[in-house]
Amino acid sequence: MLKSLLSDDLPKSRVLSVLLTIVFVGLAIAPFAFPGAQAINTAAKICVFIVLVASYDLLLGYTGVVSFAHTMFYGIGAYGVGLSLYTMGGGWGAIGLGLIIALLLGVALAFAIGLFSLRVRAIFYAMITLAVASAFAILASQLSEFTGGEDGRTFRVPEVLRPGFRLFDEPVLGLDISGRVLTYYLVFACAVALFLMMLRIVNSPFGRVLQAIRENDFRAEALGYRTVYYRTIANCLAAAIAVLAGVLNALWLRYTGPAVTLSLEIMLDILLMVVIGGMGTLYGAVIGATLFILAQNYLQKLMGVASAATEGIPLLPQLLHPDRWLLWLGVLFVLSVYFFPTGIVGRLRRTGR
Repeated sequence: MLKSLLSDDLPKSRVLSVLLTIVFVGLAIAPFAFPGAQAINTAAKICVFIVLVASYDLLLGYTGVVSFAHTMFYGIGAYGVGLSLYTMGGGWGAIGLGLIIALLLGVALAFAIGLFSLRVRAIFYAMITLAVASAFAILASQLSEFTGGEDGRTFRVPEVLRPGFRLFDEPVLGLDISGRVLTYYLVFACAVALFLMMLRIVNSPFGRVLQAIRENDFRAEALGYRTVYYRTIANCLAAAIAVLAGVLNALWLRYTGPAVTLSLEIMLDILLMVVIGGMGTLYGAVIGATLFILAQNYLQKLMGVASAATEGIPLLPQLLHPDRWLLWLGVLFVLSVYFFPTGIVGRLRRTGR
């Protein structure tokens, strides 16, 4: 049953299986096990970024295509639903309309970019996608009457997803089942479904062709596969899933804006998560996104505790000061690349074999 659910793509490492189980169970019980706004916000962000990073790995790790436009599709999903809810009110119809428009726009842009740009090689395609993504971000910031500009838009969601909604009068296992909790489980369920769908895609004959193109596109072309066609389809699939990740993020935050969807910083974070977790394996997206977001949210606090504990030791408290958390995050990234050149999942799978 589990083997079929995972499309015959098992972790192939006991350590990796344990880590993935911990992540899945932790996210599944997060509202009950980790009370507090920061904990549930962190868990929801991990769910969204697992989908977003896995969709990018579909391009980079499985097809060998380097793109800097992935946050553009992420933003299209967030803005599509966000602006629809802002203008039409907090109803399910607004979500459906915004989702359809965002998917159509995202896939159309991905198709156009893929059709006209994937014939060029590596760095040239990456520069084209960077230019398109930058232009889209500038456009979203300048159309302030429509998008809210740099301030973005705050909107209402359906009543059942609002924090004030209560599904039951009495708490369940000590937790009020509020609209916030229901929204979290909507995000979690969609993330699991999308991840399993991507596993099915990469382990299908279509996915095998993508991997063949990544390894040697000339040989794949010689065997009769139209590489531009397959790359374009992969680009459209990755874009559609990134759009859905943006929709989930917008529903969770009840806000959309350039800083949370379209910034280059988010694109760099996605790249880091893919590299840390391991390219060419969707499980790497789970491990990479979880570790990176946990470090983003809790490394600063841990450093504050460590700085206070080492008070009196020369230089060490200054090095461990919470303001230097980005420095240590960079050090952790360099160490992970040095000791895990194929990513954490790649190293664990090789050790398992």
